[in-house]
Amino acid sequence: MTETTDDAAESVLVVGGGPAGLSAALFTQKNGLETTVFDSDGTWMHKAHLFNYLGIGSVGGSEFMATARQQVDDFGVDRKQGEEVTSVTDADDGFVVETDEGEYEGDYLVLATGANRDLAEELGCAFTDDDVVDVGVEMETSVDDVYATGAMGRKEEWQAAISVGDGAAAALNILSKVRGEHYHDFDVPADAARVFGDEIAE
Repeated sequence: MTETTDDAAESVLVVGGGPAGLSAALFTQKNGLETTVFDSDGTWMHKAHLFNYLGIGSVGGSEFMATARQQVDDFGVDRKQGEEVTSVTDADDGFVVETDEGEYEGDYLVLATGANRDLAEELGCAFTDDDVVDVGVEMETSVDDVYATGAMGRKEEWQAAISVGDGAAAALNILSKVRGEHYHDFDVPADAARVFGDEIAE
């Protein structure tokens, strides 16, 4: 089985369903890019409790993940829960992700697999002397349109806030490429009223 997205929309494949992967997926799907997330639920967040995430007083890691998953689901992300990626390949004008369930094609690829950097190595991404994936502030690797987030590009820096920021940075860079100009995802109260309507808390 090979799944492709609508030809009219650019598509994003996200490997990893932790804070970095879901953050990237939220930004891309929310802004019109067809996004698929492969979430094997290997995130270390299930061992965490957050006191250091700005804007959140205290929340368990599993509860945080449940909220994050619901958020991306509400925006229409195609989240493949429990579907583990076995390989990724560079195809003509895009990428192919393989799982035991089938093959999926996309225009952009976001890797968010924590300290497991095997897929980045498989794709030929450059590494630093510290044996992490070599990325800049936009999170793009040496392979065009492939992004590595969170602990993939950081040695021993496993923080939810950092990972969420890296995912957002990758997504915004993808959106800027698609739009042909710097893209800013900045919402105002009227946007919330338009999107959520009566569900907004008073």
